[in-house]
Amino acid sequence: MPFIICGLGSIGRRHMRNLLALGQVDLVLLRTGRSTLPDEDLAGLPVEHDLGEALAKWRPEAVVISNPTAFHMNVAIAAAQAGCHLMIEKPVSNNLDGIGRLRKALSEGSLRALVGFQFRYHPGLRTVKRLLNENAIGRPISVRVHWGEYLPNWHPWEDYRLSYSARLEMGGGVVLTLCHPLDYLRWFFGEVEAVSAQMGKYGDLDIEVEDTAEITLAFQDRTLASVHLDYNQRPASHWLEIIGTQGTIRWDNADGAATWWTERNDRWQVEPAPENFERNTLFLDEMRNFLGVVAGREDPVCTLEDGIRALEIALAAKESATRGRTIAISEFASEPYD
Repeated sequence: MPFIICGLGSIGRRHMRNLLALGQVDLVLLRTGRSTLPDEDLAGLPVEHDLGEALAKWRPEAVVISNPTAFHMNVAIAAAQAGCHLMIEKPVSNNLDGIGRLRKALSEGSLRALVGFQFRYHPGLRTVKRLLNENAIGRPISVRVHWGEYLPNWHPWEDYRLSYSARLEMGGGVVLTLCHPLDYLRWFFGEVEAVSAQMGKYGDLDIEVEDTAEITLAFQDRTLASVHLDYNQRPASHWLEIIGTQGTIRWDNADGAATWWTERNDRWQVEPAPENFERNTLFLDEMRNFLGVVAGREDPVCTLEDGIRALEIALAAKESATRGRTIAISEFASEPYD
């Protein structure tokens, strides 16, 4: 049974190439034809343009959802109702509409979903997770995450102002587009209790969505996290620092290494990224996990519920900035079914 890939922008094509590299050659491409990338690398694969017709004709085992954020949910619900396992690019959606219907369709079909937060597969962040589980720095007190990356440099072949990341109706904006830290911090520290944020258009980019955000997360375990996101920084910078009662952990995406200082050792220790590690390794490991999920051999590293929690945090941050007050995450807890 084939896999359908819905959306053939840069991330959809990356997933296509990785599936082919991993031996999943029975692929069907579902696309609008509005991609700004050339079509040469799509040659030889069947193409469909209507979701309902594609699901009925090919009866796929799984669907990879890599179209713009605002359109994820309609595809996901229809694919689940048709009996497909799902890989959904992050974020799950740009709002909570349809979440309950998706849960219901997956449950009734005994189907599984993986959400594409690929940083969960990063060896450096997995080292951070292990150190926290081992209480290497005692009780975590505070965290700082910084991620700035210049939007016009992302896809230099296209007008950045027309990309989904820059368009409100497609679910763009820096908070949803760069929401990875909202997921991996919850992976580290558990559930978020409250969110406060400031955000807006502070740079010189000609876009209709926020380009800068400062978000504070209060976790139920008393850890306090500060997350900076922006579309403006050159060169790009993505790092985190965790301060605990007995030491400090740092990670930098530039070299992928995790470093930590503990009271017991009184020195910095380093766990470098594996030899030959590069960015696509994350996506390959993610796709290996998805193939294992579809085959029933593995659990998803990032579940649909994980993806929903990250979306709730992002939406709470947006609401906080709009209302000018702290938002309890319970205000954004979605009902089991809607």
